[in-house]
Amino acid sequence: MSALPYDSARLQELAQEIIANVRELSQAGWTPATSSNFSERLDERHAAITVSGRDKGRLTVDDIMVVDFDGQGVATQHRPSAETLLHTQLYRRYPQIGCVLHTHSPVQTIASRLYAGAGHIRLEGYELLKAFQGNTTHDDTIDVPVFANTQDMHTLAAQVDALLDQKSLWGYLIDGHGLDAWG
Repeated sequence: MSALPYDSARLQELAQEIIANVRELSQAGWTPATSSNFSERLDERHAAITVSGRDKGRLTVDDIMVVDFDGQGVATQHRPSAETLLHTQLYRRYPQIGCVLHTHSPVQTIASRLYAGAGHIRLEGYELLKAFQGNTTHDDTIDVPVFANTQDMHTLAAQVDALLDQKSLWGYLIDGHGLDAWG
């Protein structure tokens, strides 16, 4: 039997963190049923991510799997979420990113529909804008992109990469779908 290409003890730690944090998001109504997906960087080549099709309010350690940064499952028969590539592209691009969250809150989903035509939601005048790195005042402005929804994750990942080449982002919306954010 060959050794796993990642630290299994670290995976167990991350699984517990993901479960605890996602349970809180589920209780807030941000992850209805089996929607959403969440990941944490495991090491320089792998991420721990929620398994597709699982109720996020009832996750167990067995509902967290490992993927490589190409979005492929590692040493598992579980299937990762369709949006896995959107997580792993960020880990590959930014070594400092430790987690990626993809939620489906009603507010985010409705906002994505309302602002899809503009291609972004402009946030300005909010005191909490200072929480984002590089912002020093509530007078700063952040445009949260709204991407068209597609089932082609390679196309969507390429669109996200193209925008990341132009400017810093803290997250984005997918029209009628939800929010991706990282930190």
